[in-house]
Amino acid sequence: MAKILFVITGADHWTLADGSKHPTGFWAEEVVAPYRAFKDAGDEVVVATPGGVLPTVDKGSLAPEMNGGQEGADKIVKTLAEMTGLQHPVALQDVNLDDYDAVYYPGGHGPMEDLAVDPVSGKFLTDALASGKPLGIVCHGPAAMLAAKKKDGTNAFAGRKIAAFSNAEEDQVGFADKAKWLLENRLRDEGVDVQDGKPWAPHVVVDGNLVTGQNPASSAPLAAEMLKKLG
Repeated sequence: MAKILFVITGADHWTLADGSKHPTGFWAEEVVAPYRAFKDAGDEVVVATPGGVLPTVDKGSLAPEMNGGQEGADKIVKTLAEMTGLQHPVALQDVNLDDYDAVYYPGGHGPMEDLAVDPVSGKFLTDALASGKPLGIVCHGPAAMLAAKKKDGTNAFAGRKIAAFSNAEEDQVGFADKAKWLLENRLRDEGVDVQDGKPWAPHVVVDGNLVTGQNPASSAPLAAEMLKKLG
């Protein structure tokens, strides 16, 4: 049985370019789909957040139209309620990487607010990448890579091939012209090799122990790739 750490944003809003706060948090499917996959494989999931704060679900991610209808939305809500770790997260600064077999960062716009500038998360990500353990990051989760700096100041993910929420997708959800910065652009500025897939289609990129996905639809296939690496 593997033990997998889910590092989830603690933010409940995303500050836009005009200073307004857009309510957000983590995206439900990106937590639920991998959770189901790992639990079905008999693995243990532990949730960590910055400071151990209770994570907030983006209410938009619970809508029927985001989950293939009401039945799908009901299943998402039911699974979130079953995830006791969401009600009792550990503080990321207290986590020992050696205690886990794999690490997973889901998205939602929340990471754009907190994980993108969190030095604790940045060091943890840098160490997780160097450990060789399976490291999964999806959608806006790669915002956390922006805080992952090596001792020489370069980004730990520079030169690595990844998938992340694309400029095209941000434009289609109506935030491209409202955001302070775009995730794809910032990652490229850091030297990360972002490989775009078609908007909203599953798109997973595997580069060594790093497994990344572009959007919510990529979270289940990403988990499948991580399970292959866990053997």
